[in-house]
This record gives sequence, structure tokens and C-alpha cells, in this order.
Amino acid sequence: MPARKASNRPKALLPLDLLRGFLIGSAALVPGVSGGTIALVTGVYDQLIDSVAHVVKAAKTVITGPNRWRGAIAELRRTDWLLVIPVLLGMLTAVLSIAGVMEAFVTDNPELARGLFFGLVAASIAVPLRMLPERTGRQPLLLGLLAFLAAAALAFWMTGLAGGSNIEDPPLIAVFFVASIAICALVVPGVSGSFFLLAVGLYATTLRAVDDRDLVYIAVFMLGAILGLALFVNILRYLLHNHRWWTLVVMAGLMLGSLRALWPWQSSAEAGDLLAPFEPIGAPVVLAVIGAAIVVVLIVVESTFASKTAKDHLDEQ
Repeated sequence: MPARKASNRPKALLPLDLLRGFLIGSAALVPGVSGGTIALVTGVYDQLIDSVAHVVKAAKTVITGPNRWRGAIAELRRTDWLLVIPVLLGMLTAVLSIAGVMEAFVTDNPELARGLFFGLVAASIAVPLRMLPERTGRQPLLLGLLAFLAAAALAFWMTGLAGGSNIEDPPLIAVFFVASIAICALVVPGVSGSFFLLAVGLYATTLRAVDDRDLVYIAVFMLGAILGLALFVNILRYLLHNHRWWTLVVMAGLMLGSLRALWPWQSSAEAGDLLAPFEPIGAPVVLAVIGAAIVVVLIVVESTFASKTAKDHLDEQ
């Protein structure tokens, strides 16, 4: 089968894709918010998962064959580099530029930070539900509802596990394996890689390492992340392509359950017991509305652009 080249993505989208990457990277730094959620909202989730899967397959082909170099090049040509490169650059810019600021914001203003992202994630639940394909007899509505609720309950329970004390000088082997798991959480909407780091006590340590340019720590973390992504992304791609309805339902449930970590009023900054609203009340509520409004605007913009792209494609035929 001849290699299919990546779609001819308009270069005019480069600034938008850089912004998408910046938003994904920024979200990945916040406990309780998944970078995958932002990728879904901004309309590039499927394309990114497919492209990363092609890169992973290219690397595997170089190692195991057959047709090592020719096969690897064929996979790389299937990758949508005009999307991947600007998104990665945007993510890298966000991580390197605002890691320290984000840590300070989340730590020093927990109610405000959680309020903003509560609204963002709550509105984002609509995104995977809007992407659901037409239901068939193989997707009973009752079972789908049960899967949604089970995923929500699982995420609610998992987010209640955070609050581990910060580890100042972790062994590098631990950093490697923690990163391999955290990166899997990053690409699943509703599952926060940063929240996992918080749970195991490496959230502040990792952000501080990035802010201080601790190259050894960063290199070990990146190697672990690459390994985790390589092992996980093809599983996720398979589920999206072959069991899309169920996968999106579970993703929506995970996003709902993750709201537990973002309830603004908790007993501590590290996702403690949920409490009734206390001061400040107005600011977290306003920020939640702003967060939800941002998602609504992104959905409208993406829907408008998708409709225009589909119309242009039909006109070209």
C-alpha cells in the first residue's frame, strides 16, 4: 500500500496551532486539567493522536523492520507535521515560560485557580459528547450511561488520592517511571498528568526543575515520557478508530469525575475534603463563568472553521 502523505494543512493555521499548543501546554501544568481536554476543545485531538502514532510506528520500524528506513520514512510522511511542529513549539513555550508562574498561581490562589479551571473543564464535557458517532445496536444507551457514570466515579475516586507530600530530591529512576505514567494521563481527556504528579509528590519538584533549567531532571523526565507515550498512544488510537462511541463516552465520564479536583473550596490546596463555599466566593464563580465562556467560544470558532473547511472541500470536488 503506497504511503499516504499528510493532509495539506493550510499554512494560515500556523498561528492558531501555536496558540493551541500553548493552551495544551499551559493546561498540562495545572493539577486537575488534562492537556487532552484542551486538544479536544480546540479540535486537534484525533489528528495529534494519529500523527504521534505514525511517529511511534516509524521508530519501531527502524528497530524491528521490515524495510527499516523505507518503512520509517513512509510512516513519517503520513504524519501531519504542519500541525505537530507548531503545537509542540507552543507546548514547549508554555512549559518553559510559565511553569514557575503557574506553580505560584495554583499554590498561592487555589480557590481562584480551581474556579477558573472548573468552568473550563465543566464546559468541555460537551466536546466528546458532540463528537459521538451515530449510535447503533452495539451501543445500548443504558450501558453507555453506566460506562459514563463508572468512568466519572473512577475519576472522582482517583482525584481524591492526591495530597501526597512533596518529594524534594526524588531518585531519577522514580522520575523516569512517574513520567511514563503521567504522559499517558496527559493525552486522555479528563485525566490530569499534573494531578498524578501532585498525588505522588513530584508536581512542585518537576515545575521547579523546569523553571530552574535542571537539565538532568528534565532529560530523565522526557525519556520516561517518550517511553510511556510510545507504549500507550497506539492503544488509544485503536480505541478511537475501532470503538469510538464507547471511548468518547468514557472520556466524557472521566472529565465529569475530574471536576472533584477542581471544586474551588477544599480543605487544602492539594485536593483535600470538599467544603461548602467560603470566602472568596465571588471571584471563583466569576472565573468559572469565564472559563466556561472560553470553551464555548473555542467550540463555536472550531465548528465555524470546520464547516467552512468542509464547504471548501466540496467546492473543490
